[in-house]
Amino acid sequence: MNFGKNNLSKQLLFVVGIAFILLFISLGAILPKLLIPPAEANIYNYLNEPLKIYDINNDNKLLDTEIAYIYITDNLITTSENIKDVIKYNNLGKILNKMTKSYGKFIYNHKTYYYYTLKSKRVTKIAISDDSYINRTKTSILTAIFPLVLGTFLLIGLMLVIWSSIVVRKIEKLKNKIDNIDNPDYNHKVDFTTDDEIRSLALAIDDMRISLISQEEYRKQMYQNISHDFKTPLTVIKSYIEAVEDGVEDEKNAFKTIKEQTNKLEQKVHSLLYLNKLDYLKNQNNISSELIDMHKLITQEVEKFKFLQKNIKFEISIDPKSKFYGSFENWETILDNILSNFMRYAHATVKITVKQNRIILYNDGNQIDTDLLEGIFTPFRKGIKGEFGLGLSIVKKTLNLMDYDIKIKNEKKGVSFIITSKKRIRK
Repeated sequence: MNFGKNNLSKQLLFVVGIAFILLFISLGAILPKLLIPPAEANIYNYLNEPLKIYDINNDNKLLDTEIAYIYITDNLITTSENIKDVIKYNNLGKILNKMTKSYGKFIYNHKTYYYYTLKSKRVTKIAISDDSYINRTKTSILTAIFPLVLGTFLLIGLMLVIWSSIVVRKIEKLKNKIDNIDNPDYNHKVDFTTDDEIRSLALAIDDMRISLISQEEYRKQMYQNISHDFKTPLTVIKSYIEAVEDGVEDEKNAFKTIKEQTNKLEQKVHSLLYLNKLDYLKNQNNISSELIDMHKLITQEVEKFKFLQKNIKFEISIDPKSKFYGSFENWETILDNILSNFMRYAHATVKITVKQNRIILYNDGNQIDTDLLEGIFTPFRKGIKGEFGLGLSIVKKTLNLMDYDIKIKNEKKGVSFIITSKKRIRK
């Protein structure tokens, strides 16, 4: 394993090292202190049991070199022979004065001693021992626990190191995958067998790569379409200018055509700028939301378009209870683009119905091919009759900006554009 490169491995080793230090501190300092209370409870039993049957006149049978006995009767104090081995004292009275309870511990000459007292009517028996029993008990417990805990920890640490090396190798593969995300010759196959978060991330990266490739292809196609769409009016303008210069075209007729093509070009530029404006407004999250007088707006739009083609009849039905919110300017742009589209394809009828907080715009033109419906709102996607445009893309983006959606439905005769709110309409 290359620890100079795999920072995660070094971090894990550092964490394991810290854990080892904490383990040694725990076993060497904290655990011995935690063992003292149960060890002390045990030593009091250790002192009490032999005291019940201890007899100073026959003490050799029960004599334990670690326990000394004091026998008090009628102000006569008798001690076991080993008392000087257990506690070295100059004045026994001072020792007795420290033993004020039935059992407990005291410190004498910087050493800890434990005692237990058993009183009767005639005699008081005292068993006393130093802390060697407790120290031995703690040592035996630590001797039993330490190898087990250390071995377990080493095993866990080894498992973590192995696991981390596997994870690091997976992450390295993900890094290589990201570094070569635009390299078509790189093997992007996901070969992780374990179904975990890293495999999910690898699949997500692969989906992102496919999406980027698709977007790149779309951008190339869009640029090509934009170039074509802008090139046509420019070519026409250039051709008429050259025709006037060569004297083969009347200036008045040429200027009329040049003006028409210039207006088309200006409208396309305006549409592109408007799309960029929508992206800016979306990023700024600064969208005005006011109650729209939809009856007034639709009436104005119909007045604007009804004389463009006098053979087309407008039918309007508006429910005044329906509510719509957003910017008046944005709604005007939406209806402008949809009705402009209808004027090109409608045969005789355009219907606008507003009810239940929905706007349904219908024209009796030809149905839209299913293949075209999927990408009809994509900018500069080739549409009906092989034309390119931004109008429906502007409609979709503007509606999304105001939390509305639009779908297109082929009817038995004609096409309907249905606008609905993405959220519940406020009352």
